[in-house]
Amino acid sequence: QVQLVESGGGLVQAGGSLRLSCAASGRTVSSYSMGWFRQAPGKERESVAAIRRSGSITSYADSVKGRFWISRTIAKNTVYLQMNSLKPEDTAVYYCAAADGSYPRGERDYNYWGQGTQVTVSS
Repeated sequence: QVQLVESGGGLVQAGGSLRLSCAASGRTVSSYSMGWFRQAPGKERESVAAIRRSGSITSYADSVKGRFWISRTIAKNTVYLQMNSLKPEDTAVYYCAAADGSYPRGERDYNYWGQGTQVTVSS
């Protein structure tokens, strides 16, 4: 079983950047497919980015393509979400999650979740 702790959230102006970190303990991140999700007030949680267990395949929500990048550093057992050109609509609580399977299709396929980190983008 893996434990996940997110960090790096905060308040940033529109157009700015943040890098979120998801530190894993208990097992290595290379044992899981990893994903970043977000939930804005009054909205359902949505997938933002994911990286397959192999580390070779990533995917992104259309709303963040070209602005966000997911990566992992196995030596640090950490997954990152680099967020550039932030917009007010990116404001949300961001969650890191791990899936036992190699090809998670959605939120239900993720087995482990962090507590979330708040990202607020001001206009």
